[in-house]
Amino acid sequence: MQPIRVVVADDQELVRAGFGMILDAQPDIEVVGEACDGAEAIEAVRVHEPDVLLLDVRMPVMDGLEAARRVCAEFPATKVIMLTTFDIDDYVFDALYAGASGFLLKDVRRDDLAHGVRMVASGEALLAPSVTRRLIGEFAARRPGGPGAAAQGVQGVRAPSRLLEQLTVREQETLRLLARGLSNAEIAAELVVSEHTVKTHVSNVLAKLGLRDRVHAVVFAYEAGAVVAGQG
Repeated sequence: MQPIRVVVADDQELVRAGFGMILDAQPDIEVVGEACDGAEAIEAVRVHEPDVLLLDVRMPVMDGLEAARRVCAEFPATKVIMLTTFDIDDYVFDALYAGASGFLLKDVRRDDLAHGVRMVASGEALLAPSVTRRLIGEFAARRPGGPGAAAQGVQGVRAPSRLLEQLTVREQETLRLLARGLSNAEIAAELVVSEHTVKTHVSNVLAKLGLRDRVHAVVFAYEAGAVVAGQG
């Protein structure tokens, strides 16, 4: 199998070097480029076409949020992981809307860093271990204009309640369990089905709702009213 190609973007050289060394030491991961600001990150993605971009939220010239917007719009094959110093960061909330597949704290353990890159490269979504589903609930609740307005911003076309009607009963149950932060194995146990069946349901949910990954499915679930922020 081809290694997972990664670009690391951070304005602190020691952070870039440290993350690069950790990831390059993995047999299935290759760091193909570095960047010290958002503009360089976009150019590195253009040149190297990585599978994953590790992107610091706060950088000079162009911040990580704007870089995430552009990368996710122009290079959909590249998955973005935001790096942040804080558990709760408004920039990260907006980055999820920009298309980022999740985020990690900069003090992440080396094993969790490599695992996170693998998860995102395989199409999963990623939240730092200390960031609970309460954070996602707050994220949905903070968006201006109420649940419908924010989710419509993600979709760009139809109201979320209308989109939910396209899901089967089982797919709606899967979406609600995703929003509670359950893994595929936990969802399988809850629904008394196989993990393979859960993966099929998740794929169907993402395809029908036009969502990029599990993080955006969770956000959508809150904003469409499938679950209520702070519950579950």
